[in-house]
Amino acid sequence: MEYKHLEVGQLRRAFQEAMRVLGENKSFVDSLNVFPVPDGDTGTNMHLTLAAAVGEMEKTVTEDVSVLLKALANGALMGARGNSGVILSQLLRGFSQLETRRLDAAGLAAALQKAVEIAYRSVIKPVEGTILTVARSAAKAALEEAKRSDNCLQVLEAALEAGNNSLRKTPQMLPVLAEAGVVDAGGQGLIFILQGMIKSLSPDFPEVLRGEGLETASHSISAQGKVFSDRPLAFKYCTELIIKGREMSGEALKRQLMDLGDSLLVVGEKDLLKVHIHTNHPGGVLELSANLGTMHNIKIDNMEDQHRQELHRDQFYPVQNSKPMGVVAVIAGEGLEEILKSLGVDVIVSGGQTMNPSTQDLLAGIKQSGAKKVLVLPNNKNIILAAEQAQQLASQQGLQVAVVPSKNFAQALAAMLVYNPEEELEYNQQKMAAALTTIKSGEITYAVRDSQLNGLSIAKGEIIGLADGQIVTKGSSHEDVALELLVKLGAAEGELLSVFYGEDVSAEHAAALIRAIEEKYPSLEIEVHEGGQPLYHYIFALE
Repeated sequence: MEYKHLEVGQLRRAFQEAMRVLGENKSFVDSLNVFPVPDGDTGTNMHLTLAAAVGEMEKTVTEDVSVLLKALANGALMGARGNSGVILSQLLRGFSQLETRRLDAAGLAAALQKAVEIAYRSVIKPVEGTILTVARSAAKAALEEAKRSDNCLQVLEAALEAGNNSLRKTPQMLPVLAEAGVVDAGGQGLIFILQGMIKSLSPDFPEVLRGEGLETASHSISAQGKVFSDRPLAFKYCTELIIKGREMSGEALKRQLMDLGDSLLVVGEKDLLKVHIHTNHPGGVLELSANLGTMHNIKIDNMEDQHRQELHRDQFYPVQNSKPMGVVAVIAGEGLEEILKSLGVDVIVSGGQTMNPSTQDLLAGIKQSGAKKVLVLPNNKNIILAAEQAQQLASQQGLQVAVVPSKNFAQALAAMLVYNPEEELEYNQQKMAAALTTIKSGEITYAVRDSQLNGLSIAKGEIIGLADGQIVTKGSSHEDVALELLVKLGAAEGELLSVFYGEDVSAEHAAALIRAIEEKYPSLEIEVHEGGQPLYHYIFALE
């Protein structure tokens, strides 16, 4: 079949079918994990993100392709969940930057290429062997096919073939994948999306193929690094401002500012940009910014002595919030929630393993805090990207937000113990980020599938112990696994062990475990709390 152009109706059906195919296979993608812990992970996150995008698209009445795609991208942005969902939202954002009422083959290829460019630019340290690599290979093949053919279907088929080939090569790029002999889950999810789009245009398209000759395991690697650095201060001044102008290029400004400092963030649109940078030359930042338009809300903080000096104070955004500082944390479990609140957390966003909150959920939590400046604790590596995306959206609305990249509850505890609401945002962010390395985290759960990992042969249903997110031991009893896990954590050198038991553990069971730990580590101070967390029977925080 030939498609010289894709009209609005055809694009609607393409993304609806992509959502359906991904939805039917999300459990398969979810199962593609090196780590056999019970987390929803990549397939669910990508499907929820795409569903949010399609939902927004379906509410949009238009015959203009560019309007339809912008609605799709906006829905994905607000509904993005997890690392893979955020990356998918950025791919759709790039795909939407097309000004046309209908899409031809060359335009389709160009849109795929733009999607890759935006996705790569949205992350600080792109990692090859992930969904980004698969998307780049697909876009490159689409561009080549568009030079030979004006058929949109053939362009998509070329993208799919190249993407599939790239997916099979991901183990060669990431040692963790090569060790397991598997592919990246995010890349597999993208392949399902492309297959769905093709199937909408060609009903005779063969049954959706999964990774050929692969074990049902993979690993979704975070495709980006941190927005804020937690290294010792190399730059003295935290400089922030808003630039108002016309047809401004955020990327061009970012390139100009890169050599002036670190922790650089330039976000917004062509008529409004928000700039954040740590620098020793704030004057140079202002000079480059002034070349683009008028400057507003200029803030320059001396981070060494925490003495904030306002050089310009123009309230471009009317701020409704009255509280100076707030903290938002993601966690599940009534006991864990109460503990964090007692330490100063203002808003709890319910979430964690199997239930990653969306960007919109996190943004709502930030606003709910009632604070002008907000710190966010994701408490899960798969939520950090969504938190950073919520941070960017909040900054466009006049709020100052910093993400403390906590990956578990134990790190949240360490961060909150050094939190001081009387200090500035940047000071708290740096102190809290530094505190993440001062505590060791242990978790006990169960294996949801058979797995070979880190030299361990793990059977479905076995008890497994994780040290700072890595599976290090397994066994048939909680006591045996807990004691071995504490050895791995270095409990013999520890001073204080906090134990939080989950919703599936009785107080009697927890007491029996504590007695066994006390017998082996008589000098270790132990605190016990009812965490009420799902999935994880025990959480250890060792100081």
